[in-house]
Amino acid sequence: MRVVSLVPSSTETLLGLGADVIACTRFCEQPDIRHVGGTKNPDVDAIVALSPDIVVLDKEENRQEDAEALTAAGIELFVSEVTSLADAVRVTHDLSVLVDGPSIVEQLPVVESLGLSVFVPIWRRPWMSINRRTYGASLLEHLGCTLVTADLAAAYPEVQLDEVRAWGPDVVVVPSEPYEFSDQHLDELRDASHGSVVVRVDGQDLFWWGSRTPGAITRLHAALS
Repeated sequence: MRVVSLVPSSTETLLGLGADVIACTRFCEQPDIRHVGGTKNPDVDAIVALSPDIVVLDKEENRQEDAEALTAAGIELFVSEVTSLADAVRVTHDLSVLVDGPSIVEQLPVVESLGLSVFVPIWRRPWMSINRRTYGASLLEHLGCTLVTADLAAAYPEVQLDEVRAWGPDVVVVPSEPYEFSDQHLDELRDASHGSVVVRVDGQDLFWWGSRTPGAITRLHAALS
């Protein structure tokens, strides 16, 4: 099966499953595979010209209009929606069935609960975070971490640094993506949180789901211990 993947997590997972990924986005970090634009602006004409058997998209990562354009061109789609660890396990299984690959995520590592309250900045200008209805929050919950922004209304809420000060998290967990925070930004977060420990973590481990999930749980647990 010839697959085009427009989702970085799915691309990594499909390659782990031995799938024939003929094209992906420039954000998938696969320089040896043909790129067909970005997640939000894929080259639909180029994808159609490749005549893939299926194009893999994600409800959050990709745009509805691109999915509709591919469908109109007669392309079959696989569309994921991952907002929890359980979703990640299910979608990884579905992808393995799709490409007749092995089962690579059967069980998730059980780790000792960290018992920490955490704040996770994902953007600056404005400062933004995540709430409980996100994959990253679900992963942190598995580690025994309580997200101080869990109950905010938006999945990716805007926040003010004085709110972080009031929440008083034990740890500020700073992912390496989607925003590249500098050391100066970390000092800003440290000052705002009044003594919280500030820890850099791999953003892909926190936000990319699929084949990396079991290892990510172990690595993030070690980083936050």
